[in-house]
Amino acid sequence: MPVQQRTVESNWAGNHHYGAAGIHHPESEDELAALVAGSARVRALGSRHSFNAIADTAGTLVCLDRLPAAITIDEEALTATVGAGATYGTVATELAGRGFALHNLASLPHISVGGAIATATHGSGDGNGNLATAVVGLRFVDAAGRVRTVGRSTTADFPAYVVGVGALGIVTEVTLRIEPLFTVAQHVYLDLPWDQVLADLDSVTSAAYSVSLFTDWRGETVGQAWFKERVGGAGPAAWPASLFGGTAAGQPMHPLPGVSAENCTEQRGVQGPWADRLAHFRMDYLPSNGDEIQSEYLVGRGHAVAAITAMRALSDTISPLLLVSEIRTIAADDLWLSGNYGRDGIGLHLTWKRDQGAVEAVLPAIEAALAPFAARPHWGKVFAAGAAELAPLYPKFADFKALAARLDPAGKFRNDFLDRTVFAE
Repeated sequence: MPVQQRTVESNWAGNHHYGAAGIHHPESEDELAALVAGSARVRALGSRHSFNAIADTAGTLVCLDRLPAAITIDEEALTATVGAGATYGTVATELAGRGFALHNLASLPHISVGGAIATATHGSGDGNGNLATAVVGLRFVDAAGRVRTVGRSTTADFPAYVVGVGALGIVTEVTLRIEPLFTVAQHVYLDLPWDQVLADLDSVTSAAYSVSLFTDWRGETVGQAWFKERVGGAGPAAWPASLFGGTAAGQPMHPLPGVSAENCTEQRGVQGPWADRLAHFRMDYLPSNGDEIQSEYLVGRGHAVAAITAMRALSDTISPLLLVSEIRTIAADDLWLSGNYGRDGIGLHLTWKRDQGAVEAVLPAIEAALAPFAARPHWGKVFAAGAAELAPLYPKFADFKALAARLDPAGKFRNDFLDRTVFAE
């Protein structure tokens, strides 16, 4: 029988408490299928790193952490099949140990594969799609409790399933495109003048395989720029003392000024495996105690400078509530509910102090300022927009709703969050 465990029932940040009485931990796919078949409402809980109610339900809440977790690698096809409940840190360690890599990682390696792809979570890099773009196959339990598989080469509407926001079924296995092991060196620069950055943003973001800009939106400089360089050979890579008007950091840095960099990945040009560099935070450390809230908005690359300028103009509103903000680039994809469907773009990420009411109060002003740029919010973070505002931003929005209605006519996988942001008419 499925295992049920009463818990504190909150997300990682502690800003949301789930509505279910406890969490079920099925130990096999058959147990999960029986749970789904017997439930009127059901949702899957990943690593609890969403900052909103996307994973919530007052019905049956399941966690996949006790399902079989073996990672199967097909070296000829260059794919790896992993349990949806596995964290990227676990997967990355296993792949690196066997000579393989993923194309990218998010800032945290502690997030689950299933939850990350369902919400279009991403890393950075002009040529790098979000984490879900590596998905070539899915295995999931549908609303009737049947186990189904879909694949990029076999399923016509496959791009709908990958960023599925949990509305189409509970994913149990994910098949990912992999590549041979590669090496990365990370370089951090401080106080880049905004005028110089915005005068040629393309040069800044293309200067490395993955680039992140950290700011509090105040003042005339970008606080930190992290350049993750894909390299070969041995020894530290040679980068200049000054770059884009910024100065090379003389010591390892944390994105938050004044915070120890102990839990951050290796910097100062020291080369190492991709798995130990592409994330901002080390796999063996939690980045913080979770005392924060996050939002993020994705805009098309053509609007990048205008959107950044709009955010800077809101600094008096944003900065007092902010811990730090990060700007990253993401390549276009064909995933229906992806923030980068059909367009290269940038992500404007905000890590807030944990003051839910105050954060929610400023979100409408941010969304209004970014509305001219068709900003799409990250599905796993806090935002104010509902379905009426979101539908025009996604060309395949209506098609996704129609697919969900066919697969789940009774709305078993829906919840209040999805009813507000996707299914409201």
